[in-house]
Amino acid sequence: MLGPQVWSSVRQGLSRSLSRNVRGWASGEGKKVDIAGIYPPVTTPFTATAEVDYGKLEENLHKLGTFPFRGFVVQGSNGEFPFLTSSERLEVVSCVRQAMPKNRLLLAGSGCESTQATVEMTVSMAQVGADAAMVVTPCYYRGRMSSAALIHHYTKVADLSPIPVVLYSVPANTGLDLPVDAVVTLSQHPNIVGMKDSGGDVTRIGLIVHKTRKQDFQVLAGSAGFLMASYALGAVGGVCALANVLGAQVCQLERLCLTGQWEDAQKLQHRLIEPNAAVSQWQQGRGVGGVGSLCPHWSRTQGWHQAPLSLFLSENPLREHPSVGTPCASQKILTLDKVRHY
Repeated sequence: MLGPQVWSSVRQGLSRSLSRNVRGWASGEGKKVDIAGIYPPVTTPFTATAEVDYGKLEENLHKLGTFPFRGFVVQGSNGEFPFLTSSERLEVVSCVRQAMPKNRLLLAGSGCESTQATVEMTVSMAQVGADAAMVVTPCYYRGRMSSAALIHHYTKVADLSPIPVVLYSVPANTGLDLPVDAVVTLSQHPNIVGMKDSGGDVTRIGLIVHKTRKQDFQVLAGSAGFLMASYALGAVGGVCALANVLGAQVCQLERLCLTGQWEDAQKLQHRLIEPNAAVSQWQQGRGVGGVGSLCPHWSRTQGWHQAPLSLFLSENPLREHPSVGTPCASQKILTLDKVRHY
């Protein structure tokens, strides 16, 4: 992380060289990077002593790498980023970069509560291999997070980020929706390439797509539960926890939508609703540690978890999917007093 003595020079240097060095531009014509596609939000496995299990993380990445994902998201809510130290956050990104296929995009969650901390984390994540930064809304003082405050925050981060910025709105966890007017303003920034919207309001997604249509700005759905509806309204992809365990089917839904096979897409979307709901319910009721995991692992919130496949695979025709991994040895739910908290 950057020390206080480095902050001023970083701010000035990045601001001066942004137009030359930002990887958000694919060419000299100013076109932003294309983030369209499906991304599984990678979980963070932990050992029984609550240390990051990098071996399991690499194992999951190798399995996920067999599917035609556009890339991977790390340090989202599925990755339990609030429970990681700053050094762990960077080590996880570095590990994922080394383990994932080289032709995939790595979107790293770099959001912090302050603008300065977010810039420092974003710069550091770029240094360890992130292709883009996914920045969640600061929310501790949510009552003060007006459109003006959020525009100021994201503008400063985007000004100083050496990699493209993706806005991230997840009101279920933050209690804060990134206002549409703020999104429209921020979409005009040359280093803000798009947004992940996890709110589930497809009307809002359609409105954002409509109001940013003149900008080179892309919207990703935050769940497989409303993926087809989002595509129909102009979204370009999704960050879907369900893709961790049913990756082929989520990618198939993407293909059906992109090729206009809406009747088949509707049938597949219907089949994915219950599995997706099971994943979502598990996340809300048990902590996010095991959501979509290919292998059960220790969570810093709740102990040992595994993906809730048993809730639906016994009768669901998707059960044959090869990404359903074998259970780890321990599936015991350990008590909270054994979990390391921050």
